[in-house]
Amino acid sequence: MQDHDGKRPQAFGIFENNRLILLYTYECDLGDGWEDAEVNNDPREVREKALKMGANILSYIFNN
Repeated sequence: MQDHDGKRPQAFGIFENNRLILLYTYECDLGDGWEDAEVNNDPREVREKALKMGANILSYIFNN
């Protein structure tokens, strides 16, 4: 996940009938953390955070 102007990464959601229908990330690119380590040269802990966030998103999708 690349540094985006030193700003804090954020996530926003749009809900309809109490269901999340859109998740928008701002000041981050989770996909960077999901690529091979050599692609973006992200440290291991950054890549692990991106993978955990992705797993949490998928878990939410399948359980709600």
